[in-house]
Amino acid sequence: MRAEQVTGPLAYHGEGPVWFPGGGGLRYVDMLAGDVLTLRADGEVDRKHVGSVAAVVRPRQGGGAVVAVERGFALEDPAGTVTALPELWSDTGIRMNEGGCDPDGRFYCGSMAYDQTEGAGRVFRLDPDRSVTVVLTDVTISNGLEWSPDGSLAYYNDTPTGTIWVFDYDLASGLQNRRPFASPPGAGNPDGLTVDADGGVWSALYDGGAVVRYSPDGVLEERIEIPTPKVTACTFGGDGLDQLFVTTSREDVDTDADPRAGALFRVDTGVRGRPVRPFAG
Repeated sequence: MRAEQVTGPLAYHGEGPVWFPGGGGLRYVDMLAGDVLTLRADGEVDRKHVGSVAAVVRPRQGGGAVVAVERGFALEDPAGTVTALPELWSDTGIRMNEGGCDPDGRFYCGSMAYDQTEGAGRVFRLDPDRSVTVVLTDVTISNGLEWSPDGSLAYYNDTPTGTIWVFDYDLASGLQNRRPFASPPGAGNPDGLTVDADGGVWSALYDGGAVVRYSPDGVLEERIEIPTPKVTACTFGGDGLDQLFVTTSREDVDTDADPRAGALFRVDTGVRGRPVRPFAG
């Protein structure tokens, strides 16, 4: 499998790609610019500024989107108006980072310290009634979170651990029984992840210049090289959900030496993804 470059190096820190239903196409974030990016059919990219940080975006069940911003959440209505919800903390050294929606329509996002202090982050859950619950503590760089096709397992990356973790999941208990799923070999640590229709787990490797796929039982089956090292996240998109879109970063990169850092890439994998789980609120 070969990665095709889709855009120029448009994002300073590209993250969180997601395929919106109903013709919405691919959206992702330029996180530290506070922008949600939309890849148009003609290959151009539109930007929408939502705050000082745009950590992750997911569709809402009734239209619009939910966005994690620097210190909490915001809701975009179907007309495009963005309304911030109350901030969850006041510490300016902590920001949101990555997340996703569970099978029951609840939206999660994890936080991290700007200086990457170990254990300073938490994972928050926004319920459809707009109540917020802390579901994980003592995390460092909270990243990819996605569920198995049947919804019984959740996969999660806290990047510095070098490990993809797995939880059991149900509506009443939430995330339980955290345990190691896989530890990618070689350079790079697990960043954003997605799960395909067969239950395969795909993870970006930050500082590893690759995306890896694991079988549902944790066997490494694919490694796709991406021609820039700071690979941040991946998702399936396209009309058949059979194209893997991969975001990258140029944060702290010598862009003269690495001119493709911050570009969006696409891979024809021969594997289908699953439709995004929307936020029910």
